[in-house]
Amino acid sequence: MLLNRILVADDEESMRWVLSKALRKKGFTVDLARDGEEALRLIQSNEYDLAILDIKMPGFTGLELLDKVRELKHDLLMVIMTAEASMKNAVEAMKRGAYDYITKPFDLDVIDAIIEKVNKAREITSQMTILREELKERYHLEKNIIGNSPAMREVYKTIGKVAPSDVTVLVQGESGTGKELIARAIHFNSKRIGKPFIALNCAAIPKELLESELFGFEKGAFTGAVERKLGKFEQANGGTIFLDEIGDMPLDLQAKILRVLQEKEVTRTGGSQNIAVDVRIVAATNQNLEELVRKKQFREDLFYRLNVVPIQLVPLRERKEDVPLLVDYFLQNACAELEVSPKKCSPEAMALLTTHSWPGNVRELENTIKRAVILSSDPLLTPSDFPGLRARQTGSEATAADDLSLEALVDMKLRASLTNLDKMESGDIYNLVLKQIERPLIRFVLEKTRGNQVKGAEILGINRNTLRKKIQELGIELRKD
Repeated sequence: MLLNRILVADDEESMRWVLSKALRKKGFTVDLARDGEEALRLIQSNEYDLAILDIKMPGFTGLELLDKVRELKHDLLMVIMTAEASMKNAVEAMKRGAYDYITKPFDLDVIDAIIEKVNKAREITSQMTILREELKERYHLEKNIIGNSPAMREVYKTIGKVAPSDVTVLVQGESGTGKELIARAIHFNSKRIGKPFIALNCAAIPKELLESELFGFEKGAFTGAVERKLGKFEQANGGTIFLDEIGDMPLDLQAKILRVLQEKEVTRTGGSQNIAVDVRIVAATNQNLEELVRKKQFREDLFYRLNVVPIQLVPLRERKEDVPLLVDYFLQNACAELEVSPKKCSPEAMALLTTHSWPGNVRELENTIKRAVILSSDPLLTPSDFPGLRARQTGSEATAADDLSLEALVDMKLRASLTNLDKMESGDIYNLVLKQIERPLIRFVLEKTRGNQVKGAEILGINRNTLRKKIQELGIELRKD
C-alpha cells in the first residue's frame, strides 16, 4: 500500500512549512509537530505511514523519539534530519532503527527519493506478507474444501481448468455452500497468487456506501472524507476481487462494474482521474441472475460478462455422501479450536446428521457440530446431542430421509453404523447394523402400502402384532392421507 499520511516534526517553522507544502501538493495528508513531546502525542493517537523527525528538538530529541516510538509502533518508518553531518549521528540514528538519515539543507528531490524507496520497500514487504499468508491459506484451503461426491469432483475439475487463466467466474449456490472457498481456491491456484485476494459482500454494505467501498474516494469528496481512501479494486490490483451476493448490487453500480470489466480502470468518488487496475473478478450469488435479468433487476450485459465460466454448487442435501466426511472434519476442528478432548459421533448420531436436510448447508452443519462439542461432556456424541435435528425429524413435515430411495437410505445408515467399527464390542455389529436399517425399511414399506399395516406385515414377512410393536418401539409416525 502506498504512503498516505506523514508526520513532520521540527522546531523550525520554516522547515515545517516547506515540507508540508511540498508533501501536500503531492497528495499526502501531513501533520506537523513543533517538538518531540507533541510528535509523540500525535504518533500515539494517529496512524502514520512515515515520520520525518529533526534530530534536535525541545522535549524529546529525534533519537529519543526513535526509542519511544519503537516501543509503541515498531512498524512506523522514521527518517532523521540533522544539520550536523557527523558519522556519529548517522550511525546512532540507524542503530536505533531509523529508516534513513538526511542532512540539512537538502533538496526536496531527496524527500521524493526517500518516499519512492519507502513505497517500493512497502510494496515488496506487502507482497511477501501476502504470499506467505496465501501459501499458508492455500494449504489450509486444500483441507477445507471437503467432499468426494460426483458434484464436488466436477467443481474441482472446473477449478483446475479455469484457475490458470484470467477468465471471469460466476459461482452460484445457496447460502452456506462455500462460494467464497471456491473463489479463494481459484485465486490460490492461479498465476495471481502472491497478489491480494479482496472479498466484498455486496449485500452486507448499505447501498449509499457500496460505491466508495468499491472505488474509493478523494479527500473532501463528501462530508467526513478527511483523507483519500483506496477502493477495493485498487487494493486488489494485480490480484483477485471476490464480489459476493452480486445479485444485490444496485443497477447504477452494475454499470460501473461493467466499465471496470471493459476498460480495466476505475475513478474514485470525487475524483476525475481514471486509474488503471489489473484485477480478476470472481462473482457469486445465491439468486437466479437470469430471472433477475428478466425482471430488469440485473443488467443483461453484465450477466453475460460475469457468466463466462459458471460454477454451480449443489446444496448439501444433494450430496449427502459428503456429510460423514464433513462431520469428521468439523469435529476435529471444533475440538482443536475449543481445546477439548477429541470427540466422535455415534453411528446413530451420524445417521441423524446424514439424513437431515440442512437448509443452511455446510455452514449450518459446521455450527451444529460446534454447538454439540461445546455442550456435550461425553467423548461420543449421540442423537441427544442434536435435539434440534431430532425435533425436525419427528415433526409432521416430511424429513429428508423420506425423500431418499430405500437403497440410498439403507446404504447411508449402514456406512454411518460402521463409521466407528473399531469402537464396537464383539457381537454388537449385527444388532447395531440391523437396528439402523430396520426403521427406514419399515417406514419405506408402510409408505408404499399407504399405512396399511396388514399389507405391510405381509410384505415384511412378520406378524401384524410384531409390526405394530416395532412401529411403537422405533417411534415411526404413520402418515395420514
